[in-house]
Amino acid sequence: MTDHHENSVVSTRKVTFAIVAGEASGDILGAGLIRSLRLRYPNARFVGIGGDEMIAEGFHSLVPMERLSVMGLVEVLGRIRELFDIRARLMSYLLATPPDVVIGIDSPDFTLGIERRCRDAGIPTAHYVSPSVWAWRQKRIFTIAKSVNLMLTLFPFEARFYEEHGVPVAFVGHPLADRIPMIPDTAGARQSLGLLQDAPVLAILPGSRGGEVERLGTLFLEAARWIQGKRPDLQLVIPCVNREREKQVRALVEALDVKLAVTIVRGRSRDVMASSDVVLLASGTATLEAMLLKKPMVVGYRLSRVSYALVSRLVKVPYVALPNLLAKEQLVPELLQDDASPESLGEAVLERLENESERARLTAAFSQLHEQLRQGADEQSAAAISALIEGGTV
Repeated sequence: MTDHHENSVVSTRKVTFAIVAGEASGDILGAGLIRSLRLRYPNARFVGIGGDEMIAEGFHSLVPMERLSVMGLVEVLGRIRELFDIRARLMSYLLATPPDVVIGIDSPDFTLGIERRCRDAGIPTAHYVSPSVWAWRQKRIFTIAKSVNLMLTLFPFEARFYEEHGVPVAFVGHPLADRIPMIPDTAGARQSLGLLQDAPVLAILPGSRGGEVERLGTLFLEAARWIQGKRPDLQLVIPCVNREREKQVRALVEALDVKLAVTIVRGRSRDVMASSDVVLLASGTATLEAMLLKKPMVVGYRLSRVSYALVSRLVKVPYVALPNLLAKEQLVPELLQDDASPESLGEAVLERLENESERARLTAAFSQLHEQLRQGADEQSAAAISALIEGGTV
């Protein structure tokens, strides 16, 4: 990395930054990046595709970002013509009025193709948030190498992978690590959710998509019931990402043969995790949030047999949970497929609820990982992009 001070020179150049973000998480990253770039380039223009957060920072979105936020293959197929049309319009705009740099944020299936064509046309390109190419479909690294002048990664193990393949890379840290405080306010979170202060809390997060909740919801609820049998004082809380998931979770609770007292909350998953003593969750970004909140956790996951057979052949990493990948050791139990039973999950949760020395060890390990990821991502990514367009080295 270049030196902070030498690099944060304010430039009066009228630089144009083209940024393409496809979903809400990318919109938040983009807004932070714009704020930091504007400090360096007060006269800069920001154009492309972004959401409300980026627009609030003075960004001009050529099409509403919602048109790109498509989840699931079936929905994509239904909208494929529109997506191609948006890409064609964006490309003709970028090639007719070339910006100083094109930055794709996440959404690699959409953004990497755009970056490659821009780079072929002589426009510098950067990609913010590495696809999980280090984990599976590793051959994609060759496509990425042809598409980007610079990769910005959130995790250090990703940067190592790009270095090994000769792709220019900057590890910028994770914005969540900058935003989440080092010491969580457990009492405040409990109060805001109307939970008892002096009884333990288990946060249950069976995923944000319908299919995941379908596969994991009942399993996690049965595990919770098993634990409550041993610890009747345990408070159960489930955050649901939207109204559909909430209806789905309520139906799963109703369908249990023994009724379960559980607090169901819409949204607010970070508050729910902050309020907890232990988190039972599917793999994914939530494991990173739980780690940053210093919460002991148990990861449970099941796929269909066919999907699991396929994925386990393709995946090249020893762990699924981000805390384990970051620590290069199993800090967090991962109970996958047949290993994920109500009893095995329940026992793992109970162990983390009651073993004080293990809890203290985890808090220390998670704090260390938090520090490692707390790099000032907005500032670091702006510095790296600035070095790219000024023709310096990253």
